[in-house]
Amino acid sequence: MTHWIIAPVVLPALLAPFIVLAARFHFGIQRAFSVAGVVALIAISVSLAWSVSDGDVILYQLSDWAAPFGIVLVGDRLSTLMVLLTSVLALFVLLYAIGSRWDERGWHFHALFQFQLMGIMGAFLTGDLFNLFVFFEVLLIASYGLMIHAGGNARLRAGVQYVLYNLIGSTLFLFALGSIYAEAGTLNMADLAARVTQIGAEETVGIRVAAVLLLLVFAIKAALVPLHFWLPSSYAEAPAPVAALFAIMTKVGAYAIIRVYTMIFPPDLEATAGLHVVWLMPAALVSLAIGMIGVLAAKKLDRLVAFSIIGSMGMVMVAIALFTEAGIAAALYYIVHSTLAGAILFLITDLARAGRANLSLTAQPPVSGAALTAGMFFVGAIAMAGLPPLSGFLGKLLVLDAAYDSAQMPWIWAVVLVSSLISVVGFARAGSNVFWKARSIARPDGAPVVAAPSALSYTAVGGLIALLIAHTVFAGQVHGYTRAISAQLFAPETYMSTVLETPGKLGRPEDKAKGGYGDDTAEGESGDGYGEEQDGGEH
Repeated sequence: MTHWIIAPVVLPALLAPFIVLAARFHFGIQRAFSVAGVVALIAISVSLAWSVSDGDVILYQLSDWAAPFGIVLVGDRLSTLMVLLTSVLALFVLLYAIGSRWDERGWHFHALFQFQLMGIMGAFLTGDLFNLFVFFEVLLIASYGLMIHAGGNARLRAGVQYVLYNLIGSTLFLFALGSIYAEAGTLNMADLAARVTQIGAEETVGIRVAAVLLLLVFAIKAALVPLHFWLPSSYAEAPAPVAALFAIMTKVGAYAIIRVYTMIFPPDLEATAGLHVVWLMPAALVSLAIGMIGVLAAKKLDRLVAFSIIGSMGMVMVAIALFTEAGIAAALYYIVHSTLAGAILFLITDLARAGRANLSLTAQPPVSGAALTAGMFFVGAIAMAGLPPLSGFLGKLLVLDAAYDSAQMPWIWAVVLVSSLISVVGFARAGSNVFWKARSIARPDGAPVVAAPSALSYTAVGGLIALLIAHTVFAGQVHGYTRAISAQLFAPETYMSTVLETPGKLGRPEDKAKGGYGDDTAEGESGDGYGEEQDGGEH
């Protein structure tokens, strides 16, 4: 058992109250500790990802209580990849927040930022469905505080809408957990995967209902149509660094679908047969279409970027809904791409806001630093639209290739290609109106000259663009790793054995010699899993 796997959860959980209690009125100290914490998270995440890169699975048992009775954190290739992506994204978002001084526009930005990281990291690392719900609630609380950071009526209304939709999702999550526990008697993912296969064909109604409820919950988190209504306003009204961090939030829903529906409810499970094709694929295709149509129809730059997030999630879910090794590998490659591209566009939107009366897609006088901002927007738009040579183009090729042998291939290819064309037109229109036509508009006499964004702000965006380019240059190596992740997901025996084949019952090391938990008890022991001896034995 390694103790390092709990560090991505504990470190931000300790930093957040320290910042509130010890550095509440000192922004310099808050910034220093927040940045240092995120840098430490990156180092830990790299170490964890390296330790599981050969296919090993690492486990942490809280208080040394073994699964399925105790709380466990599990690290495999998938979870550590998502933890590393979150850590790297958080660093550049935090640098932008400091450079643009967004963190000074309200109280407790850095503390809430750390709590947000705690929730995201916990959701990726937990091995238990109930604790996944707990970390979802941590995400909800912290993200609401970040969303209304700096105040404003529009931001408050969007925040209330965001909380309302996510509370509905939380309620459905509890119903699903209750149904699963009633049917299987456990919420540990590895234990549940073993028990679900033992449910008879005539007793699958309850577990199928629970699987559908979970899919609805994760679809809300992933902003999948028709459960996407909360996202455009929420992301558009949120402060730019918050919206950029939220680029990883929808991926939490995608991660949960991948984890649960490859290990617990795999495509070949009779109890949930057909669920993926009947429900998930149509919703994914519609989400892709609606997202890119929203890009074309948007009248403000921030809402255009928000709709592009919906479209990118549609693309991710199309690949996931195939539920093949090639499909999941393509989805993971595209998840990394869309997270970086979405964050870039949200930050560039904030750069474009400087000196403009509003973010309306109309020609307005040019602002300081407009040329550099326009160049960055050009790169971000190419990436999100899926044009060559950046990773968006490669990601879409991988999705199309994965769908080639699918029965839905004609629909998938048609929607992906047409939506890509629509997004190109939408981004071209936005770039032309915001940046190109601005050159023909004279600044009014006497109008104050607004200072250009800070160098740190441009550095943060440039760092994300450099990561996006690296994701393109090393596409072969990255896709090779995502194929290895996909292969591990469809062969979860290592994950399950690591979690369940642990010393002792109830996690007590002194019971190791008395047998395992459940029915796998040693001769002469009772079958209740608590290691009691037969009559006459010593207690």
